[in-house]
Amino acid sequence: MLDFLMPPDLSGQIVALLLGTSFFGSLITVAFGIGGGALLLAVMAVTMPPLALIPIHGVVQLGSNLGRAVMFVRYTFWPALPWFVVGSLIGVAIGGNIAMNIPPWMVQTGVGVFIIWSVLSRPPRWLHELPLLTGLISSFLTMFFGATGMFVANYSKSLNLPRHDHVATHATLMTVQHLLKSLAFGVLGFAFAPWISFISAMILAGLIGTFTGRVVLTHMTDARFHRALDIVLLLIATRLIWSGITTAL
Repeated sequence: MLDFLMPPDLSGQIVALLLGTSFFGSLITVAFGIGGGALLLAVMAVTMPPLALIPIHGVVQLGSNLGRAVMFVRYTFWPALPWFVVGSLIGVAIGGNIAMNIPPWMVQTGVGVFIIWSVLSRPPRWLHELPLLTGLISSFLTMFFGATGMFVANYSKSLNLPRHDHVATHATLMTVQHLLKSLAFGVLGFAFAPWISFISAMILAGLIGTFTGRVVLTHMTDARFHRALDIVLLLIATRLIWSGITTAL
C-alpha cells in the first residue's frame, strides 16, 4: 500500500513508523514549543541510511515549519528575523564546508550542556541581544547535527513572548534555517529526487499533526506552556549529552 512512497532502502513498516513520528513530532512542537524535530531525528537516525539522514530530515522539517509558520503568521514577532537570517547564511556556508570534520558526539554533548545552562539559569544576554550570533551558531550546527530547534528555541524563549507568538516566531526562524540548509545540501550534490514522494508524505503527516497540536496549544495557559517547554528542553538536552558520551566511549 505504501509502495509509491518507498525511497531507497526503506521498508513499508519503516515508512509507516516515520509518517507516524512526523505527525506526533509536529503535534509536540506546536503543543509544547519544541521537541518534535529532535524526536523525528532520533527515529530517523535508527531507520534511515546515514548519508541521507540530515538532508532528508532538513527538507521534512522545512515543510513542517513552513506550514506552522503560515498557520500562526499573524503572531510572528518579525523583529527577531533580520539579523538571525544574516547569521544563518554565514553559519550554513561555514558548516557546509567543515561539517564532516567535527565528531558528532562533541556537537551533541556541547549543545546539550548549553541548553541545560540556558534553561536553569537566565538565558545569556547575547542569545537575546545578538541574533546574528544565534543564527550563525545554530545554522552551523544544523549542517552536521540536524535538529537544532532546541537551540533556536532558547533564543525565542529569551524574547519572553506569549505562547502563540513563541510558536509562530520559532517556526519562522526554523523555516529560514532549514531552507538554507536544504539548498546547501542540494549544492553539495545530495540527490533528493528518489525521496520526493516520501518527503511529501512526511510533510503532509506533519501538517496534520500541526493542526492537532494547535487545539492543545489553545487550551494551555502561558505559564503552563513555558513550564512544559523547560521540561521538554531539559529532557532533550539530557538525551543529547547521554548520546554524545556513549558515542565517544
